[in-house]
Amino acid sequence: MPHSDSTTQLAPRQVRVLQVPDCPLVGELLGRIRNAEAETGIQVDVQVVVGDHPSPTLVIDGVDVATGRPVATATCCRLDLPKHDQITAALTA
Repeated sequence: MPHSDSTTQLAPRQVRVLQVPDCPLVGELLGRIRNAEAETGIQVDVQVVVGDHPSPTLVIDGVDVATGRPVATATCCRLDLPKHDQITAALTA
């Protein structure tokens, strides 16, 4: 009989950081993601997408982690980076 570990957590299917070119907050957001990975033990492959986006935006499985809603379409600078607990909750959901 195969062994099943109920504590195993699966990584989200898609993790993206949306940004406009040269967004100064992307580094901080990537650092928050790394901290959440370390705390949860979940490693994710983060795809950085440069273009006309609200920037920076962390999107996990199609949801804006800061707002809990689908990603807005307007190009703008964002100061509402997701908090550590929002990122860890999204990684473990």
